[in-house]
Amino acid sequence: MAAGLRMRDDRANGRLEAFEGETFVGVIVYFVLDAEPHALVAVHTVVEDGHEGQGIAGALVREFYGIAAAEGVPVVPLCPYAAKWAERHPDEAPVPASEVARAAKLQLKATPGLW
Repeated sequence: MAAGLRMRDDRANGRLEAFEGETFVGVIVYFVLDAEPHALVAVHTVVEDGHEGQGIAGALVREFYGIAAAEGVPVVPLCPYAAKWAERHPDEAPVPASEVARAAKLQLKATPGLW
């Protein structure tokens, strides 16, 4: 993790947030897949202006995969950054089953205003 980062999983609002001290520096916006098996679905990864290039986005994605692993559920990285990170870190980012990825895309398409 980037030095000094604190993560907060706000599951109710679908946000994994990163803070440096009390300063908000980045977020993964996500949802929990309704279909079985449940999965965590990353939709957007954003790092605040002035904080880019410090490893914050990568730390967020790594934490996101860690949360999913602890819960025993897959991650579907629909966010382009998270998908590229997963490709670069296959040992930390197992590929979800195709039916889980398909269900995540359908849920996202059905509720675009939420994401």
